[in-house]
Amino acid sequence: MSLAVVYSRASVGIDAPLISIEVHLANGLPAFNLVGLADAAVRESKERVRSALLNSGFEFPAKRITINLAPADLPKDGGRFDVPIAIGIIAASGLIAVEKLENFEFAGELALTGDIRPISGALPFNYACHNAKRTAILPTENASEACLIEGSNVFAFTNLAQLYLHLCGQQKQHLQQPNAIKRVQQYEFDMADIKGQQLAKRGLEIAAAGNHNILFVGPPGTGKTMLAQRLLTILPEMSQQQALETATVYSISGHEVDPTTWLLRKFRQPHHTSSAIALVGGGSNPKPGEISLAHNGVLFLDELPEYERRVLDVLRQPIESGFVSISRAAKQVKYPASFQLVAAMNPSPTGSLRDGRSTSEQVLKYINRISGPFLDRIDLQVDVPKLANDEMYSKAHQNIETSVDVKFRVLQARQQQAKRARKCNAQLSANEMELHCSLTSADRQFLQSAVEQLGLSMRAFHRVIKVARTIADLSLEPQITRVHLAEALGYRALDNIINELRY
Repeated sequence: MSLAVVYSRASVGIDAPLISIEVHLANGLPAFNLVGLADAAVRESKERVRSALLNSGFEFPAKRITINLAPADLPKDGGRFDVPIAIGIIAASGLIAVEKLENFEFAGELALTGDIRPISGALPFNYACHNAKRTAILPTENASEACLIEGSNVFAFTNLAQLYLHLCGQQKQHLQQPNAIKRVQQYEFDMADIKGQQLAKRGLEIAAAGNHNILFVGPPGTGKTMLAQRLLTILPEMSQQQALETATVYSISGHEVDPTTWLLRKFRQPHHTSSAIALVGGGSNPKPGEISLAHNGVLFLDELPEYERRVLDVLRQPIESGFVSISRAAKQVKYPASFQLVAAMNPSPTGSLRDGRSTSEQVLKYINRISGPFLDRIDLQVDVPKLANDEMYSKAHQNIETSVDVKFRVLQARQQQAKRARKCNAQLSANEMELHCSLTSADRQFLQSAVEQLGLSMRAFHRVIKVARTIADLSLEPQITRVHLAEALGYRALDNIINELRY
């Protein structure tokens, strides 16, 4: 038969839409025509396929070859279509029964020698293939990543000749087996590593319990980065679905997905010279940025005022929505970006607020590098002061809590939130706040008075209530009280600095 249809999948964001590759061989002058909105990398596949077939022992048909990548209005890019195109030509030449290809989906880039090279996005490819109840044919190097999808069927091959023999039934390969996933139970660090800083550790616990964004304000060397890293150790473990979402983003970004650590939350720490595109993603062929790579994990922004103001402001929408939409002339993609923001900064351009080297105007100018709307999206602003010498060099470890101790309370608080609203307190809408965060008239008046004194916006007002709700959950108390509101208002370090300097 001179017509064959082979199935593959494109890569559009984190999705993998089905592509039907139709190969037709006709009499006439030898030609190789490829249609279907293919980019340069796909169009160049005809040269790779020709050489790969010849070097694998096949005869390249001296006919008019027409290849259609359907649907025609969906852009296709990359070298992932080399293998299905080659298999389509072999099948259309009558060397493989076309009926045998109906239950398979193929992906892989071909070397001129006929070897099959790995692709990016093997995980979403196999996920979509599994949902379509087909078997995935992938490069060997992508097998361990693809097998993270439980119950999926994956065959992996190193070269085109090996794949041909399998499809013909002459040399059957075995299905790939998922590797025994060794789950890393412990991080290299622990909350017990941090000396002193009880207020900061309490703030970190509240942030973990309610999924709140947090900012550490303090001089250099006080442990802000250490605190940020240890947030991972007290967060709940990711579910299988969350881990798959994060691994999918890494897969389409070209990062290796390690089967031994893929269930761990990610910690991303971009440098303050990073561009807006580096943070949120983009490019002519849009790729995920740091916020998507931190999906279901932690995004740590150190030296916050050193970031360009416009770069920080592009984070405002993803912080609220949990995703980022990137639109280009030829393509629009949507990437998940549900991350927990942890930021750190010095209180002044010289590092310390009371070193006498900065005037009030210089300090305010330094802080004002960060826009007010961006700061409004940070729930907790925690002071991290310099430790006294006796605390710094103390070797006493009595009553120091480990990450396991803190995580136990965090999980308890999250269970309260799940029962009440099926989401963390940081994600509560205005209507849900009215239902779950009710205050007495006296407490509401107390809060409004404090908010007016601090000059907080309405968004910050709501975030103080959410933090108070989390503090109550950590105490296993059903009602928010003035004690909880007072503690929540105590985590406004930057607002206090600004008010102190202005008045």
